[in-house]
Amino acid sequence: MSKYLRTSFVLGAPLLLFLAAFATPQNQSSGTIKKEPIQPTSLTSGPEMYKAYCAVCHGTDGKGNGPAAPQLKRQPADLTTLAKRNEGKFPDTHVANVLRFGVTLPTHGTSDMPIWGPLFSAVSNRDKAQVEIRIANIIAYLKTLQVK
Repeated sequence: MSKYLRTSFVLGAPLLLFLAAFATPQNQSSGTIKKEPIQPTSLTSGPEMYKAYCAVCHGTDGKGNGPAAPQLKRQPADLTTLAKRNEGKFPDTHVANVLRFGVTLPTHGTSDMPIWGPLFSAVSNRDKAQVEIRIANIIAYLKTLQVK
């Protein structure tokens, strides 16, 4: 059994996330989200990771209007206003912690958001340095989406 298959088998349900394959109209009308195993992406490409892991909920433009958003308990955060909501400074540490450990405050979302740290670890063969590179590159990409 390959290392990836063993990892998928061991982690089972936690590896299932809200990748609705851009939620088909059938999924939207039924109010369900198709769950898929996390797929590996380039750890150096923030845009590729954002599109694969974040856009389904937060939208390709980052405004919280992804195809899976209507099925979630709460509207996903508008990621384009992170700096604006923090006195013009992008909250690097907060975003990194949300990616690593999940959302802890109800005002910032619900448990609908996957906890990306363990998922990134799974697709990075448990390499902590690669997980940190993934987080840094997603943050760098999110900074490019900020409203002026």
